[in-house]
Amino acid sequence: MKKVGYNPHSLPFFKSLKVQKLQDSLSKNEKKTFINGLYGSAKSFFVKELYRNKKQTIFWILNDKESAAYHYNDLENFMDDSDCCFFIGSYKRNKEFNKTDSQNIFMRTEIIKNLSLNKKSKIIVSYPEAIFEKVLIKKEIGKRILKLSKGEKIELENLNEKLFEYDFNRVDFVSEPGDFSVRGGIVDVFSFSDKLPFRIEFFGDEIESLRTFEIDSQISNNTFLSIEILADLENKESLQQRESIFNFLSPNCSIITENKLFVQQELDDYFKIVENKYDSNEKENLQKLYYNGLELSEDLKKFSIIEFKKSNKNQNSFKTIPQPSFNKKFNLLIKNLLEYKNKGYEINIFCSSKNQIKRFKDIFERTESNLIPGLIEKSIHKGFVNHEEKKVCYSDHEIFDRYHKFNIKAGFSRKKRVTLNELNQLEIGDYVTHIDHGIGIFGGLQKIEVNGKKQEAIKLSYSERDTLYVSIHLIHKICKYNGKDGTKPKIFKLGSGAWKKIKLKAKSRVKKVAFNLIEAYAKRKLKKGFQYGPDSSIQHELEASFIYEDTPDQVKSTSDIKNDMESPQPMDRLICGDVGFGKTEIAIRAAFKAIDNGKQVAVLVPTTVLAFQHFKTFSERLKDFPVTIDYLNRFRTNKEKKIIKGEVSSGKIDLIIGTHQLVNKSIEFKNLGLLIVDEEQKFGVSVKEKIRSIKENIDVLTLTATPIPRTLQYSLMSARDLSIINTPPQNRFPIDSNVISFKEEIISEAINYEIQRGGQVFFIHNRIENIQDVAALISRLVPNADIAVVHGRLDGKKLEKIMLDFISGEYDILISTTIIESGLDVPNANTIFINNAQHFGLSDLHQIRGRVGRSNKKAFCYFITSPYSSMTKEARKRIEAIEQHTELGSGFFIAMKDLEIRGAGDLLGAEQSGFINDIGFETYQKILKEAVEELKSNNFKDLFNDDLEIKSSNNNFQIDTDLEILFPDDYINNIKERLKLYKQLSEINNSIELKEFKNNLKDRFGNIPYQTIDLLKTVELKWLAIDLGFEKIILKNNKMICRFISDKEHTYYLSGNFQKTLTTILKNKNLCEVKEKKKNSGDVLLATFKEINSIHEALNRLKIF
Repeated sequence: MKKVGYNPHSLPFFKSLKVQKLQDSLSKNEKKTFINGLYGSAKSFFVKELYRNKKQTIFWILNDKESAAYHYNDLENFMDDSDCCFFIGSYKRNKEFNKTDSQNIFMRTEIIKNLSLNKKSKIIVSYPEAIFEKVLIKKEIGKRILKLSKGEKIELENLNEKLFEYDFNRVDFVSEPGDFSVRGGIVDVFSFSDKLPFRIEFFGDEIESLRTFEIDSQISNNTFLSIEILADLENKESLQQRESIFNFLSPNCSIITENKLFVQQELDDYFKIVENKYDSNEKENLQKLYYNGLELSEDLKKFSIIEFKKSNKNQNSFKTIPQPSFNKKFNLLIKNLLEYKNKGYEINIFCSSKNQIKRFKDIFERTESNLIPGLIEKSIHKGFVNHEEKKVCYSDHEIFDRYHKFNIKAGFSRKKRVTLNELNQLEIGDYVTHIDHGIGIFGGLQKIEVNGKKQEAIKLSYSERDTLYVSIHLIHKICKYNGKDGTKPKIFKLGSGAWKKIKLKAKSRVKKVAFNLIEAYAKRKLKKGFQYGPDSSIQHELEASFIYEDTPDQVKSTSDIKNDMESPQPMDRLICGDVGFGKTEIAIRAAFKAIDNGKQVAVLVPTTVLAFQHFKTFSERLKDFPVTIDYLNRFRTNKEKKIIKGEVSSGKIDLIIGTHQLVNKSIEFKNLGLLIVDEEQKFGVSVKEKIRSIKENIDVLTLTATPIPRTLQYSLMSARDLSIINTPPQNRFPIDSNVISFKEEIISEAINYEIQRGGQVFFIHNRIENIQDVAALISRLVPNADIAVVHGRLDGKKLEKIMLDFISGEYDILISTTIIESGLDVPNANTIFINNAQHFGLSDLHQIRGRVGRSNKKAFCYFITSPYSSMTKEARKRIEAIEQHTELGSGFFIAMKDLEIRGAGDLLGAEQSGFINDIGFETYQKILKEAVEELKSNNFKDLFNDDLEIKSSNNNFQIDTDLEILFPDDYINNIKERLKLYKQLSEINNSIELKEFKNNLKDRFGNIPYQTIDLLKTVELKWLAIDLGFEKIILKNNKMICRFISDKEHTYYLSGNFQKTLTTILKNKNLCEVKEKKKNSGDVLLATFKEINSIHEALNRLKIF
């Protein structure tokens, strides 16, 4: 794919005679050339230009993976994809030669295969750790490729055996290279040569179809006439012969290194590491698997070598200098660029996005310099000035002092590790909630017989050995039980009445909470507040000075707030987003808008530490603008407090930050316009009441880091204005997460590394009894470090003082219990240890880890655990999940359930948390949704009139049948998959979705059996029945009984549908009869159709209506 969107004449090509001269010397077999004077991305452009002239393969060895990745990104931004590649190491972690990564293996295998086939020349970027691993010898690679064509005859069993021979692993559903699965006449296989897996469909012994498919959906996309399946060429356990990657290169290839001797030494060091891990009798195999410095020295004699270093002979010098640091001072940048412009230099700024280009245009337009640099929408990792060719090449991220993250494109589409569906997947033994019968224990899918026909049902166990079999047609009535922090629920006997009481009580209280929320919302909509004007130029200036690029959610949230503030009604908006997602920046913009309109702003926070932190953040962000900021907390003297209160009262202070003191009667505002509340749920009842009374007259913005589940968001849209920030900021370093045992060497090395780069360290130890012993140990390991210890039993003032001192940089290491779990923001602390991590919940681990990685430095988290063998299964799962998910926001996802339950309790009140534990989170959300809909239809009908429509509810619709309607075992043999598909089928809402579901079944599992065709038709039958006003269909003994909605007050009976249905029935008495039947719960109306022997006939009969 060609890279477009830039002017090639603006690029910093090295077109000088020196490059040509160097090219000539290489052509004359000059074996060694030295180059100096190239800095940053200038090296990348030099190598690119050398390749452009030479048109022969260049193998560039950088000193480490990070440098290699940055230079590779430079190259791929300005070259065709086919002209450069990244030869990566197969292992997951640096210097840990045990766990391989399937993505890395895939990328290596692809390059090895292409080199073995002598494909076109290219630039190969690599580093010592990648070349340390030897690769399969060239002549063996062809034997590890299986070619298949459409129409070819091959027995399925033979293909199965061949895949085993190639070391493929048979699984239920493929997710990464090396997997294959067999389902009837369909074979799915994930080759090491393609980004997507293949689906091979047979008709007898003939290959009928070859196609690729998406991993997450498992659905096919493209078809092929032939395919190649490549085995794992990197399997270290195979006994195949191996050799150096350099044996795959042609003799006219050039090798570029930063320092050849350094690379040799690295290889020898790696060899010592693996030697120490093997028994003496296994060491002879190491030479076959790994490559040492001496071997490299011999291999490189075959090629011409270019080294980026000074030398007395064959030296080529260039005149480039690194981009200077401007510390975000644009006046210095403009002064620097003007100097170069006046000297006749061409000026280019390389930008990561169109938004960045727009920001630079705005900045340069606001100056009077008439400076118009070239703005190129491509990234470089380090800017430079090329004096010989008079070109300035600066990077946007260095100008803004932002972290620029390298990006190695994934070799294949990896399955998302955890999805919400998987989090909700049921395992045997899980607690589930049945909306009608209460909480039971899931016993899997069971086959039952109804009138001699096989059916599938979900088995639930209750107290006193009671068992309930739930039809697959009622799967919508059950859901996985999720309580707070793994709470175990009470299980009652079936029919005991206990569940009904709990549900009624919960429904009553939930309705009351919802009523109060909607009522407050309705009152607020009727009130008149201060109407702010549109954004001024100074507001635009503030927002343009933000050093990061806004995420889409930040843009939307900011827009929502401004619309609220510019409307006549008072604002009451909740901003919800994970740690580090940019809520504070949104609050700063809202505060500045209020101040710009002549109003005062109060920022209310739950702790003294947070008050001080917000004061620093707001002051730093607004230092170049005419805003007076101060803060109140317990550490201010009485004299200071008196002066501050006076200045708030007189209007001298524009923005005041503080704890609960801000809502006391002793403080009076001259013209308060906006109250910003951070983590309202952490305040006591009395403070919340005061906040509530203040809210009535002014704009209020509430911030929370506890996520609110999507279903709850929809329910609360009628009761609260919400803005959700789910998008993590771009270019924020993922936290490098490692699981380690308690090794003093690793701990001291990591602490010393952090302190040497000017950073600070958290060490979490959650046992107060021996926390001082841990502090003594750390002190022994790092004797020169300043260490502080905090825990919950310390005096409040002492605790806060130590924390403030740590924030100010007085201490290097803070040894703490989990009291730092949330709220503490120390951008300079970028290493954290969590001792005995196996004892923490997922959400706790996520929030504790979130204390680091809040700046543009790379952050490290070390989970110290006991050996895996001694952990419980659940603890192992937690540690593996948290280790895998290092990206900002992914933790938000894996810890979703625990955090959402907290969020619901925080938002709706502590009592609601109790109900959530009693009935389960999903059931609670259903009840809340129903309560809100009911209130909107009745109590607040006028307010929500536009949202309402008369329709019958399908939540309680049931089908009861003796027909064989299911997914047969020989069609879908995986029980979890069958259960998942039953659930998906129950949630389908229209014919387009149903058609797609049907096509997907055929694609994944082959031709659909009659039992499953009938199952799909039950969905259409349900829709038709609901439209006609039926809440249950009984299809048994060759007749169909349809029960009308039992609730005589239901909106259905007010619509024309009921009269229309009844009239049609009365006109067709020969086909159907209607009668009323008395039941304990009241009379029900039944319509009976005779001689119905199939779902098809039932559908046709209802279609007459």
